[in-house]
Amino acid sequence: MARPRIKDVARHAGVSEKTVSNVINDYAHVSDRTRRVVREAIEQLGYRVNLAGRHLRKGRTGIIALVVPELDVPYFAELARHVIREAEQRSLTVLIHQSGADRAHELAALAGFGSTFVDGIILSPLALTADDLRDRAGAPPTVLLGELLEEGADHVAIDNERAAREATAHLIGLGHRTVLAVGGRDDAGLGTAQARTRGYRAALEEAGIAFDPAALLPVGSFRMPDGAEAVARALASGARPDALLCLNDQLALGALRALHEHGVRVPEDVAVIGFDDVEGGRYSVPTLSTVAPDKAAVAKVAVQLLQHRIEEATGPDGAGESAESGVLSPQDRIVAHRLVLRESTEGRLPR
Repeated sequence: MARPRIKDVARHAGVSEKTVSNVINDYAHVSDRTRRVVREAIEQLGYRVNLAGRHLRKGRTGIIALVVPELDVPYFAELARHVIREAEQRSLTVLIHQSGADRAHELAALAGFGSTFVDGIILSPLALTADDLRDRAGAPPTVLLGELLEEGADHVAIDNERAAREATAHLIGLGHRTVLAVGGRDDAGLGTAQARTRGYRAALEEAGIAFDPAALLPVGSFRMPDGAEAVARALASGARPDALLCLNDQLALGALRALHEHGVRVPEDVAVIGFDDVEGGRYSVPTLSTVAPDKAAVAKVAVQLLQHRIEEATGPDGAGESAESGVLSPQDRIVAHRLVLRESTEGRLPR
């Protein structure tokens, strides 16, 4: 049986092909009755929109790329799910690429993978420099995630410094004075770890607590084994913290394991708080207090910005020229976060 076409839907609904097209494209100036009749005809005939043809007519592929350092890190996996959901609502397909935090891979992504099969890129860079980001001539539209911000590029993130300051201040407010930062960095870099360390130090200063460089527990990567190893190493060296600020939930979950193995009770002896609000922290024992970025909002804002840039580059109807009206200046969007308090800092909370 031949695949139904727009003219078949129009004939079945008793309207013009233009009207069917208007309904498919969700144009506003269509009556509710006509919209309902056309949608019923589409459903009855099993008509499916040829998205590939639509995008190609506009000079686009309908494919965007999401480039993250590691796919098996829960934060990036959860973020990818939100990006895919948001893109689907805009008839876009998402290609997911793992960079491994490798500069060559991130440069290839920034250049559009040497091809024209992606219309735009959402990139979470760890290895790129500011100079890399400035030299984007001929690159597809790009939205950056995280801390690496370059003037002239769209950027979406939470306020990591403020979030870490709030989390540390909460621990101090509970009476904890010896707060170690698992994954803390003492260099002047522009990454997420550095921003969170600055927030940690600011909270100590505000509380009149002297900063001890030994309170920063370095890690090789931000995974559970690294958190466990860092905390075990600190305890073995004689450290006696009463709280841990872990710079992501994976480190915090590893820290919980190391504390348990050393007979340290959480939160009675040591309170623990993480970052990212990944699913595993809601089921750990004890459940994990954390800083929760609005991942759905990060995805929504990033996809919205990218779609706008794609339309600027190709024209809203694929004319190949940017529209003169509605051109956005480079956007630096800060998305909300909140402190989620659970058993690892508060003890047994009411369900």
